Amino acid sequence: MIARMMLSAACTVALLAVSAFAQEKPVRVRGTIEAVDGPMLSIKSRDGDMLKVKMADGIKVTAMVKAELSDIKPGSFVGSTAMPQPDGSWKAVEVHIFPEAMRGTGIGDRPFDYRPKSTMTNGTVVGGSAAGATVDKSDNKSIVLNFKDGEKKIDVVPETVIYTYAPGNKDELKSGAVVFITAAMRQADGSLTADRINVARGVAPPM
Repeated sequence: MIARMMLSAACTVALLAVSAFAQEKPVRVRGTIEAVDGPMLSIKSRDGDMLKVKMADGIKVTAMVKAELSDIKPGSFVGSTAMPQPDGSWKAVEVHIFPEAMRGTGIGDRPFDYRPKSTMTNGTVVGGSAAGATVDKSDNKSIVLNFKDGEKKIDVVPETVIYTYAPGNKDELKSGAVVFITAAMRQADGSLTADRINVARGVAPPM
């Protein structure tokens, strides 16, 4: 009887731990702001769902702004969402250039939930024909990114969106704004809270 009670208690603790972990797991939010009501944002996700996201006090807003191929320099720390190609190469959907203060953010190569089979690679530009290029994107280029566990060559094509980050402000969080939240936290009532939001400013990065 005692053993059975101990087993039941252990199972309850395990379930609570799993439940707490599930609640604490960050959620990515990609979409367009439909309405703003005080600290609450109504966001229509890229999948068509309507999400409620509460902005935390002191929320940090970062703007995603257009950049050029020539802004990718040897030694730049960048990230790239890429898709595999039939010939084994990787094509960049987007390349975002991190400010120096963000060097090292998410360094590495990993699966990403942009699309099936997509990856996110954050690393230092150590080569490739795009590194330091001063021409436009009319010709395909490439970047070679170095990270802790290796290197990856990614092709930059005319359709690749290139952008960087700049300080933003809450005034940009208005109806029609395209936003990307990397780590919203789900609450017990099903809503989300966020302390950081990326907002598109003059560019629409594929997300």
